[in-house]
Amino acid sequence: MTDGKHNNALSAAYAATRPDEVAAVYDRWAQTYDADMSAAGYRHPTICLALLARYLPRGAEPLLDAGAGTGLIGEWLAITGYPRVEALDISQGMLDRATAKGVYTALHRLALGGPLPFADGYYAGIVSAGVFTSGHVGIEGLDELIRICRPGGIIVLTVKNTLWQGGFADRIAELEAQGAITRLEETRPYASMPGEGDTVPSRGLVLRVG
Repeated sequence: MTDGKHNNALSAAYAATRPDEVAAVYDRWAQTYDADMSAAGYRHPTICLALLARYLPRGAEPLLDAGAGTGLIGEWLAITGYPRVEALDISQGMLDRATAKGVYTALHRLALGGPLPFADGYYAGIVSAGVFTSGHVGIEGLDELIRICRPGGIIVLTVKNTLWQGGFADRIAELEAQGAITRLEETRPYASMPGEGDTVPSRGLVLRVG
């Protein structure tokens, strides 16, 4: 995509170094985010939905959309048979847009990367699209997602290659060796936004907890 406003917003999001900076970028972007990402050919939500549906039975609940944004995945989860989905995002502006869609049973304004106020093993499945990327959340956000997903539950996430090569792959291997997770699927690297100039690829992962 060549729209300058979108490029500026995306660049600012990647360049952010503190959670409050990330939140501010997305608060400003919330009104046009859906249209901008559609124009950029944003692939993460579609790929995550396909992977989740492959491994998590219809009707499984509750689910957590971790980094829900405006609710792109939440809309599709409701359509495809997952009736109870909660949203988590750092940006109140994004959550306001998600609220208006009426597809989440609860919304939580929280940052990934630190402790989360959810019980061990609470969620049947977790999806996190476009969150483990530049300027957002690194490997420090993974262990909490594993903790709050029930044994046998499914976590679907995308990881940008810079993070994958910067320690994420090693941590996944460690967790597998410890028996904390099983890697059910790992996609080949792909461009998350073909319409953007940022060509650093990402990959999708499917993890089973325990």
